[in-house]
Amino acid sequence: TSSLLSGLLLSVGTEDDPHVKLMMEGSTLRKVKSRFWKKQRHFRLLEDGLTIWYKSGWAGKGHSKFSVSDLEAVREGHQSEVLLSIAEEFPAELCFTLVFHGRQGNLDLVAETPDEAQAWIQGVRKLIHKAQNMDEQGRQDQWVRDWFLKADKNKDGKMNFKEVKKLLKMMNVDMNEDHALCLFTMADKSETGYLEIEQFVHFYKILTQRDEVWKVFQDYSGDGEILTLEELECFLRVEQQEGQHSSHRAEELIQRYEPLESAVNQSAMTMDGFQAYLCSLDGSIFKPELLELHQDMTQPLSHYFISSSHNTYLLENQLTGLSSLEGYIQALKRGCRCVEVDSWDGDDGEPVVYHGHTLTKKILFKDVILTLRDYAFKVSEFPVIVSLENHCCLEQQTVMANHLRQILGDMLLTAPLDGQIPERLPSPQQLRGKILLKAKKSGGLETRLDETLAYEASDEEELWFLMLVHTNLISRPVLSQKSKLSRELSDLVVYCKNVRFQGFEQARSNATCYEISSFSESKAKRLSKEAGAEFVRYNSQQLSRTYPSGMRTDSSNYNPQDMWSTGCQIVALNFQTAGLEMDLNDGFFRQNGSCGLILKPDFMRDANSRFSPEKPEERPGYKPLRLSIQVISGQQLPKVNMKEGSIVDPLVRVEIFGVPIDQVKAETSHINNNGFNPVWNQTLNFIIHVPELALVRFVVEDFDMTTKNDFIGQFTLPFTCIQPGYRHIHLLSKDGTPIPPSSLFVNVSISELT
Repeated sequence: TSSLLSGLLLSVGTEDDPHVKLMMEGSTLRKVKSRFWKKQRHFRLLEDGLTIWYKSGWAGKGHSKFSVSDLEAVREGHQSEVLLSIAEEFPAELCFTLVFHGRQGNLDLVAETPDEAQAWIQGVRKLIHKAQNMDEQGRQDQWVRDWFLKADKNKDGKMNFKEVKKLLKMMNVDMNEDHALCLFTMADKSETGYLEIEQFVHFYKILTQRDEVWKVFQDYSGDGEILTLEELECFLRVEQQEGQHSSHRAEELIQRYEPLESAVNQSAMTMDGFQAYLCSLDGSIFKPELLELHQDMTQPLSHYFISSSHNTYLLENQLTGLSSLEGYIQALKRGCRCVEVDSWDGDDGEPVVYHGHTLTKKILFKDVILTLRDYAFKVSEFPVIVSLENHCCLEQQTVMANHLRQILGDMLLTAPLDGQIPERLPSPQQLRGKILLKAKKSGGLETRLDETLAYEASDEEELWFLMLVHTNLISRPVLSQKSKLSRELSDLVVYCKNVRFQGFEQARSNATCYEISSFSESKAKRLSKEAGAEFVRYNSQQLSRTYPSGMRTDSSNYNPQDMWSTGCQIVALNFQTAGLEMDLNDGFFRQNGSCGLILKPDFMRDANSRFSPEKPEERPGYKPLRLSIQVISGQQLPKVNMKEGSIVDPLVRVEIFGVPIDQVKAETSHINNNGFNPVWNQTLNFIIHVPELALVRFVVEDFDMTTKNDFIGQFTLPFTCIQPGYRHIHLLSKDGTPIPPSSLFVNVSISELT
């Protein structure tokens, strides 16, 4: 067992680290949920070097555990609302926060001593760094070790056949017992009736032999043993459509993925190297070069789609949910470039942020601005728009203006860039590192008017109050149609002046480039259907924001693709709600360095565009494409039902999202009782009418004849980012986080429609 432990620790490169050693010995830490809930728990790092275990509060054997790979970061000191609330009781040097990927809540902890806190902070950071920097083979090896430890119930460092049978069920494999025994015997070289770790790795290799990959390899290998440089070139040119780069690419891939030195010296690739390449980023369905920042960022801001959040402060529903600074941190971490702030009069003259006239918790406006200062540009350097719904009295509006100026300093844009009245909006490049206030403004950039001026309530405010009346949350509208606006706050609005939409004709003759209108989802859909081409032309010059219906009190979302198809830039979604709509948003904004801005297609940037999402065939240059996807196989799909003996019956559905005519889907049949290595070999065909706007979503579900299918995993990407050929699709959870090593193996073909 000691050799097994050292092997596992070596795998993460931390076997001699004093911080990691202390974590393995264990510590008593306070788990903190609120000012009033602070409980001591025993935490320790398990022998695999990647799992943190802690004793739960219940008597007996209750415990919880999580993987280091679930963690995104460690925050040191009072860097959460919960720890700030107990700052007087526990000093910063004892406190730290474990931040999880996705939407999982943070874990706030307090150590007994500063040294113990530092050991956990530094130790966890090192382990996160190691986990994040593992290559695909390293992740696979770690996955194998994890399964070994799960199956080795008596912790003696070896497994008998009974333990192996249980393991196969855990791994989603329904295998004939005689066949399983045959594989076990082949791996048991010492004939002891047990498998040790290395023998288990061999057993796993036999188990995961990829016949479908072997067949592709055989099709191009002359001797069936290796691919010569010429054979690999041929594969890349014919199947992967690498074109003239195939020769250089073949040499590059051999150097990068071939594990056998003798093969590298011959400029050849073995089956192991070939499979490593296909499972890598280079072999994934997403073109790696398009993951990087590559678009022209010097065009007017209205020429970009902008990742945008609705009611950013909410972590749950719209009526009773928790308001939190974490909402802003999580949205900004996802590349969001437009956040929403609903401000109301607070006690002691300090404005607060919450969903007005509901039971949602309140947070201080100044704390929101401090959070924006600290997190706005960690993921992306491009501008952040603060969409302010202002419900404050004159005095507290001035307080807000002062907070914005004093906290943000030079980050806050307070005047046109060159001192001139613009004819078109500045570019993301020009606005790097700047925060723009989107709010009501008295007059235009040309005028400075009286200190206090009246403004009208926005459509969004009116709709929300009507919904509150409709649901009896308030007895009558409390919204004053005319409110006072302070000059101090008004003067901070430069390029994003809120105006009510008065129709396309009025906009053509009177609108200025710095005016922005908001549209409810129903109004935006109606305009798209009735005047799609006009809406596209309008959005080539003006910024538009769309938002979910006020009736979506559960924080559900609308399909953002409907809005993008008319060129609406700021399509605000409830980031806190996982599901299809956020999959589309995450998939769309994954390109271009995940910077939160995507350049629109050229036909949506033209003020004279004739493109309409309802009639795509009428635009100049209309050229539909054929998309053919052969769904070959799946690998290590996760179980959805943890009941012992339960194994998934997976099917794959491919869904296309885009202009209305492109919204189609098709699916494979289901495979009974095999989530480990299901093989479909079924081809799904589509015609894509507007490739520039299409998103492709791969969904894997557990088929159920009597009830709704269970979700297993998904991956969404823009059609324009697809790499043709034999590709792996690395699946994501419902929360949008990776679930390695779960994947699909497909063969993609894209051709012109003849």
